[in-house]
Amino acid sequence: MKKNIIYLVLIAIIGVIAFVPGVKDKLKDTFFPIATIENAVHISDEDYDIELKGINVPSTNLKTFKDKAVFLNFWGTWCPPCRKEWPSIQKLYDTRKDHVNFVLIAMEDKEDAVRQFLKENNYNVPVYIAQSPISEKILPKVFPTTYLLDKDGRILIKEDASRDWNTESTHQFIDNIIK
Repeated sequence: MKKNIIYLVLIAIIGVIAFVPGVKDKLKDTFFPIATIENAVHISDEDYDIELKGINVPSTNLKTFKDKAVFLNFWGTWCPPCRKEWPSIQKLYDTRKDHVNFVLIAMEDKEDAVRQFLKENNYNVPVYIAQSPISEKILPKVFPTTYLLDKDGRILIKEDASRDWNTESTHQFIDNIIK
């Protein structure tokens, strides 16, 4: 009897993996991330060409970060999920800023509101406001949207929601892409 239950559970699991849309791909991406990297979308030189006005850092162009790993986050002070993930981004920045370039772009925001938000919360992650159009390839549809780009301009992670960025898996992922 116990064997039959085990077989039924195994058959059910295999059925879910085989027939529920997205489960197989999610498992593949989780356990075989190299396949994800090989199929990653590339950001072109034109996509990198975004003039950035620095809020707490000097102004620059996103293309100055080309050929380096980049944590690229689109957010707004008006966005509750964006505000929620900020503490974990700050912690990730504190431990990984020497290995990854952090570029947080405030969207649909006033410069004064961004400055006040950073000051009130004692955040020092580099924040910018885009001064030129953003490529459709990376223009967010929702906020926050975060990309982790490798040095070759491949989008290795795209997250369209708030998340805890200061996790062991994120740290390991970053360690793997900067090698």
